Amino acid sequence: MDSTASGWLARSVCMWYALTWRRVADPSHSPVAQYAMSDSTLVTPGEKIAIACDHAGLDLKSALKDDLCEMGFAVLDLGVNLPESVDYPDFGRAVAEAICNGEARAGVAICGTGIGISIAANRYPEIRAALVHDAFTARLAREHNNANVIALGARAIGIEVARDCIRIFFETLYLGGRHQRRVRKLSLDSNGQEF
Repeated sequence: MDSTASGWLARSVCMWYALTWRRVADPSHSPVAQYAMSDSTLVTPGEKIAIACDHAGLDLKSALKDDLCEMGFAVLDLGVNLPESVDYPDFGRAVAEAICNGEARAGVAICGTGIGISIAANRYPEIRAALVHDAFTARLAREHNNANVIALGARAIGIEVARDCIRIFFETLYLGGRHQRRVRKLSLDSNGQEF
């Protein structure tokens, strides 16, 4: 390789590195940056939390909705409110869209296992729905993943564990730091590009 080609290659690598670093370091660079780079507090009392469930999560949703109100949050109930069978993707999508369009700051999504509704919510690049089973996973979902939706399985955990999870999830601060690079990558498409 002659010196002209090697110089061109070196400049290209430097340019690529500078542009890549800007994407990582500059929170205003990405259209979804406000979601990945939000401050460490997810939601404060008085702000709105969207909550939704399928038929399997109706009883748990009712109890947790009351708990959220007691914690000082405004609650946007997106259903379901009757025990008839419904499709959980519709309600995972409803929570995600409420956050994406600014109707709510965070969300609670409940189905039988919590798996399906979390998958539905996570189809949106702004959403980081974490399926939690206990206080430990609720805390780490916030501290390490900056999750903005907590997903619960009504048939998988008891009501007291779910209440603990909700309390811890909404009280825990995101740590940022070494986790920020990873959280940012959660909002990239399959080619590693920002949405």
